[in-house]
Amino acid sequence: MKQALVVRGGWDGHAPVAATDMFIPHLETSGFAVRVVDTPEVYAQDAMTDVDLVVQCYTMGEASGAAVAGLRNAVAAGTGLVGWHGGIADSFRNSSDYLQLVGGQFATHPSKHPDECHGDQSDNYLPYTVDMLPAAADHPVTAGIASFELTTEQYWVLTDDLNDVLATTTHPAPPWHPWHRTITCPAVWTRQWGEGRICVVTPGHSLDVLEHPSVRTMIERSMVWASR
Repeated sequence: MKQALVVRGGWDGHAPVAATDMFIPHLETSGFAVRVVDTPEVYAQDAMTDVDLVVQCYTMGEASGAAVAGLRNAVAAGTGLVGWHGGIADSFRNSSDYLQLVGGQFATHPSKHPDECHGDQSDNYLPYTVDMLPAAADHPVTAGIASFELTTEQYWVLTDDLNDVLATTTHPAPPWHPWHRTITCPAVWTRQWGEGRICVVTPGHSLDVLEHPSVRTMIERSMVWASR
């Protein structure tokens, strides 16, 4: 039986417990024995050599140098790493080694007009499109999924060319923001790190977004695809 490690915690706004609980049954029916922990320091343990898949939902927070090194080494040796939204793309901001591993870091998201803002998370809930690329047509994570619309946080991420991008999203340039032209950045990508596979799905701010059929399908598929 394959071994899956679910690492959850950090900022509570992304409901890490409820969000990961949604996917544990899928892991179990896919043949994984699931272990759940609430600290990234598990990555510093020798037992990582037995882990076939890491599902990480840990927004912000900190991880020690030893933990980040343990995760990097585990992935390089074949452990898969998957996650969504801030649970993987906005984790451990103090670690450049972690950012290099996952290949993308949350920078911002566009907001409504200032007159429409109320000072809560909904200020950033805007309609946007996840545009599936030709590379996604036959990929095991995204095959058969067409471009789709969401109304939620739209992640602007800083990324690099090692990513294999499966979907993008284009950020608007309204006059109340300082950027002066639209910006297209990855919304879903995979990444090869040594012998290991990584998959990042940037939608997933709230449980209703994770329930969207296309979002949930990509996340569930990514777990099987990335596993050792």
